[in-house]
Amino acid sequence: MTGEPDKVFEIPSLAERPNVRRPFEPLAVVMPAREALELIKFEIYRRTSFHRQCVFFMTKLTTEQFEAMLIERHGQTVHQKLKSATVGIAGLGGLGSNVAVSLARIGIGKLVIADFDIVEPSNLNRQQYFVEQLGIEKVTALTENLSKINPYVKIEGHCLKLTSENIPEIFKHCPIIAECFDKAEQKQIIVETALNKTKSVIVAASGIGGYGKSNEILTQKISDRLILIGDGSRGLEAGFGLMAPRVAIAAGHQANAVVELILEN
Repeated sequence: MTGEPDKVFEIPSLAERPNVRRPFEPLAVVMPAREALELIKFEIYRRTSFHRQCVFFMTKLTTEQFEAMLIERHGQTVHQKLKSATVGIAGLGGLGSNVAVSLARIGIGKLVIADFDIVEPSNLNRQQYFVEQLGIEKVTALTENLSKINPYVKIEGHCLKLTSENIPEIFKHCPIIAECFDKAEQKQIIVETALNKTKSVIVAASGIGGYGKSNEILTQKISDRLILIGDGSRGLEAGFGLMAPRVAIAAGHQANAVVELILEN
C-alpha cells in the first residue's frame, strides 16, 4: 500500500548446484518484497525448466542408450545374462509388485506376470500402485508402472486366476517363478503345481507379517528347485497384518534370489 514501507524477505540462493539436491537456502540478504517475489518466481521457473528438460531427455533414450547405462552399472556379462532371462511372477500384490519393480530396474529381459485382482484401497499400504489406479486390473496397472521404469522390458500379462491346470501353460517359458501370493492355499497351489508339473525353480515367501525383526527374514534353499524366503513364523492375524517395510524386505530377498539363480546357473 502507498505510504507503507516494503516488507523485507530472505531470498533463496540462486547458486548453481548441479550435483546436490537441496531445498531453498536463505541468504543473509534483504530486499523489498516486490523484488524478492520476482527472484523467487525466477528460481521456481529455473528449477521447473531443468526438470522438464530432464524428463524430455529421458523419454528420448533409445534402447542402446538405456542398455549402455545398465552395462556401465552391472558390466557387460551380467547385463547380457539378465537381459536374456525370463521370470514368472505369480501374484501381483505386495510381494509380486515389488519383485517386478526390482527386476525391471536391473534390466530383466522378460517378465510373465499373472493375477486376477484389481487395485483396491487396502493395497496401497504396501503395493506398487497409485491412487489413480484404483479399480484397474493389477496386470494392467503394473504393466503401466513397469513401462515407466524400464520401457524396454518385455511384459506378458495374464489377468486370470491361477490354477493347477493353467499354471504349467502360463509359465512354460519361465525357468524361474516367484510365488507372490498372500493366502496359504494359493501358495500351496503354485508351489506344488510348479514342482510337479514344470521344471521351473520356485522362489516362494512365507512368514512376513507385521513389523520389526528384519534380520529374521531369511533366504533358505529347501531343495534344488525350491527357495523359501521368510521368518518361518509370522503369518497373518488380527492387528498383525502385512506392512510395506517387511513386505519389501521379503520381496527384496525374492528378487535377489532370482538374480542369483540367473547369474550363477
